[in-house]
Amino acid sequence: MTANGTAAAYGAPQVVAALEAAGVRRHTTGQVILDDVSWTVRSGEHWALLGANGAGKTTVLRLIGALMHPTTGTVEVLGHRLGHVDMRELRVRIGLVSSAQKVPQDAAAHTVVLTGHTGTVQPLWRRYDSEVRDRAHALLDELEIKELADRPYGVCSGGQRARILLARALMADPSLLLLDEPFNALDLPSREDLIDAMHRLAVTRTGLATVTVTHHLEELSPAVGHVMLLKEGRVLTAGPVADVLTGDRMTECFGRPIEVSRHEGRWLARSGRR
Repeated sequence: MTANGTAAAYGAPQVVAALEAAGVRRHTTGQVILDDVSWTVRSGEHWALLGANGAGKTTVLRLIGALMHPTTGTVEVLGHRLGHVDMRELRVRIGLVSSAQKVPQDAAAHTVVLTGHTGTVQPLWRRYDSEVRDRAHALLDELEIKELADRPYGVCSGGQRARILLARALMADPSLLLLDEPFNALDLPSREDLIDAMHRLAVTRTGLATVTVTHHLEELSPAVGHVMLLKEGRVLTAGPVADVLTGDRMTECFGRPIEVSRHEGRWLARSGRR
């Protein structure tokens, strides 16, 4: 039996993504974007990536999302090392939610979710049999937006769109779900709806690993158990949420006094006076 098979037999978490001394440099200028980043995500873990603008958060997400290669070091995703695997095939097995995703505005919500099965922007109708179509409906129901199935994506609210994209990402039944600032431009009720949806996923899909890039601690679901702080392309610290989200750590990361508090599993950060 393989090492993975043995670990699975005993219920040990599996490594779904791993960076080892990974670095990224801009080819045109030589600018260092990431430097010597080592980090591991295991099944069932829920991570948040925090840091100032330009710290490298989205670049880390692009690496483990099989959207780019590292300049130095290694990146393994779902048991495959980048550079030794067809990135297109790997991406099909990774869920991605981003407010920057291009989605046909006139497509019905159910159609948008269907495209997650093929990883395409436009629907490939011949690839969607009755089972696939039923699964898309079931995901809309799971995310409590089944009434949007026939509504054009372009007329849905920001919060509704976020949950439609989440359903789309889940069509591939991924082991790894990446969320790149999914709360961008959401109002308070929509933000809370999405946080509730993420918490339910963590409870019901125990093997799913998630990585969320965000700027605000208030956007973290109570399910988030691990945090990595990035500063100027390097890992400042990474580990259990209670060890990382401290005033001292956050102050060091963002370069100004920050107070951190927690209430009923939710986090709050406030900037004090210099």
